[in-house]
Amino acid sequence: MAQTSAQTDNPTRGRWGIVVAALLLQFSIGAVYAWSVFAKALQKAPDFHLSKVEAATPFEVTIGMIFIGTYIGGRIQDKKGPRMVALVGGVLYGIGTIGASFAHGHSDLPLLIATYGVISGFGLGVAYIVPIAMLQKWFPDKRGLITGLAVGGFGFGAVLTSPVAQRLIDSEPNQPTRAFLPLGIAYLIMSVIGSFFFRNPPEGYTVPGWQPATEGRVVGTGRDYTPGEALRTPQWYLLMLILALNTAAGISLISQAAASATDIAGYTAGAAAGAVAIFALFNGAGRIVWAALSDKTGRMVAFGLMLGLQAVCFLLLPHAHSAGLFFVLGAIIYLCYGGGFGTMPATAGDYFGVKNAGAIYGAMIVAWSIGGVVGPQIAATLIGSDKNYVLAYTTIGVIAFLALILPAVTKLPRTRQSATDGRLAQEPAH
Repeated sequence: MAQTSAQTDNPTRGRWGIVVAALLLQFSIGAVYAWSVFAKALQKAPDFHLSKVEAATPFEVTIGMIFIGTYIGGRIQDKKGPRMVALVGGVLYGIGTIGASFAHGHSDLPLLIATYGVISGFGLGVAYIVPIAMLQKWFPDKRGLITGLAVGGFGFGAVLTSPVAQRLIDSEPNQPTRAFLPLGIAYLIMSVIGSFFFRNPPEGYTVPGWQPATEGRVVGTGRDYTPGEALRTPQWYLLMLILALNTAAGISLISQAAASATDIAGYTAGAAAGAVAIFALFNGAGRIVWAALSDKTGRMVAFGLMLGLQAVCFLLLPHAHSAGLFFVLGAIIYLCYGGGFGTMPATAGDYFGVKNAGAIYGAMIVAWSIGGVVGPQIAATLIGSDKNYVLAYTTIGVIAFLALILPAVTKLPRTRQSATDGRLAQEPAH
């Protein structure tokens, strides 16, 4: 089919529409962070009366399945394109959520784990990686900002979903799982509509007037690594470790935020719940703010700032008996936690190219699973029954300070592809 002259003159035409479609998909799957609303209801509902551990299990399985989904989905979408992969992931996520509505009591906990945990979690991972990889190809000139927007939509999903889910649960508090039916249908519709507009840019696509930087704070390697090549570089493991430690620090507070606000700063239960809801906005905003900022400062400088700020905040947090100071410190930590997820996709694109970004960054999501387990475990173990927040948060702050060495030593791979003849040449790391 022949291109119109407008399309030929402006190959970037329509790319912001794809961003809107990507946000629609990310809003729907990002609703997974609203699980705390369901966990609380499932513990109170007389037909379920789940323990705290039981109520957390479906969500923990979901998070564990995300890595499997991103790894498989990322590899397929690099070869087959984004539309079908995103569609399959979104449909699985919606179907799993709908399936969870058929759990009617404590004996149905295995069904809840299988549907919401396994099916939805896998579908979430498959869908999550697609916009991140696809949009980097459309926006090589705004890689940090665009990946921040892509995962920012995911971060805001819970902010939009939580009040809706709570209202649905309140209408039938004895059967909170019934809320999954309308929510799952909504997720399904949003995912299908968003995925329909997904596509990769055409072969040879370039942004008029833009050239890859060869010097400055944000410079790429100039070549596209295969997944196997990326996994053989020390840089892939350093980036994964940076993301894991940034995640572990932030999520350690996320896992204890309401209790910490009450015990440290004297918040009431209602005020603590309100603060946590507002903190979620900072999680979403951080994905956009830090990713865009990294385009100006450089990726490793941005990660150094995230880790350094979290270190300072954690050292101060257990002594923040003022409600205002506690809120400010918590908001900064949430901002930096989200910033890691917003900035790392662009970083991986700089280091390993975007052709195989789905598989390369999809595998790197294992850092999410590692940090998501280690951070809360450290916090819960050290806080303990005697509420030793000083020991717990000081330890996490020290770990964040020690992690500052990683951005300082992480450099680009030392090979660069020649623009004229495709040869690989050695050059100093930036």
